[in-house]
Amino acid sequence: MSKTYRSGIGVMSGTSLDGLDLAWCSFEKKANGWEYRIEKACTIPYEPAFQERLANATLMSALDYAQLDVDLGALIAENINEWIGHEGKPDFIASHGHTVFHQPAQGLTTQIGSGAVIAARTGITTVCDFRTVDVALGGQGAPLVPIGDALLFGQYDACLNLGGFCNISFQDGDKRVAFDISPCNMALNRMANLLGKPYDEDGNIARDGQAIPELLRQLNQLEYYNQSYPKSLGKEWFEQQFLPLLQDFEKNFSAADILHTLVLHISEQIAHVLPSTGKNVLATGGGAHNKFLIQKIQEGWGSEIIVPDTLTVNFKEALVFAFLGILRLLSEKNCLASVTGAKQDNCGGAVYFV
Repeated sequence: MSKTYRSGIGVMSGTSLDGLDLAWCSFEKKANGWEYRIEKACTIPYEPAFQERLANATLMSALDYAQLDVDLGALIAENINEWIGHEGKPDFIASHGHTVFHQPAQGLTTQIGSGAVIAARTGITTVCDFRTVDVALGGQGAPLVPIGDALLFGQYDACLNLGGFCNISFQDGDKRVAFDISPCNMALNRMANLLGKPYDEDGNIARDGQAIPELLRQLNQLEYYNQSYPKSLGKEWFEQQFLPLLQDFEKNFSAADILHTLVLHISEQIAHVLPSTGKNVLATGGGAHNKFLIQKIQEGWGSEIIVPDTLTVNFKEALVFAFLGILRLLSEKNCLASVTGAKQDNCGGAVYFV
């Protein structure tokens, strides 16, 4: 392996809009596969005004949208420069960017956060725009994490990410299978926000609520859940298909009852797709801290849900994007057609050298 690319910072901005995840990771390729280490990691919250700009990006003029792309790149660069301080520089930055549009059926996926600006302002080679090649090849452009699951976390029967959306990755014979399951923190955090809280800590509010059978029935009947994979979800689907159902019930039911129902819905959809022969599933992402949600998933599935150390829970996605970055720089495939439905495996990512 080239000594040029051994360590990198993975940057993730998720659909939950909580902030930037930064993970400084090192990698080594050995005869029996890849080894990794998260050297350090942090989450940098967005300022409320900037968070609002991201939330409203789909409604902006073309000029304001283009400016936001540049401004987010500058914000990422500024935070990285402050974070690394005088500790030296990594070999590269791999930035997922912030997804604004994701409509693969229209050949469209867009992540903002200019890689050129990041590279120019940090002086570090930057990889970004990981999804567009796959979409151009007819794929969903998502999920991208499964190749990291296969090569870094292959000891688990499945990997479950509980982020803004929840998604799953597992081995099916000689191919990796993965897809988005349902909304997760995007829905849960929204309800908690209505109560003046950033999130439902440990799922305690949901635990105290009661199920709303009709809401649960309507959520479970959404057409997406009957589609075969490859498939993926985006903010547009959430706002057009999922959110209106919640809003209908908000008029007559408490936030606690809706949260309780959401946890039941999410856990049922997850349990439905977990491998029936699996013995252990790795759960990461912010939703893995929701003890009530983990309890309900485990009850619905019946086998062990493993929640690892806090660093892995919070920064696995950023770690994997750093890994995707190093694969791109080595010209190795970093996106699997078996996952996305593209015409072929591919090596996605735009690279800005400085």
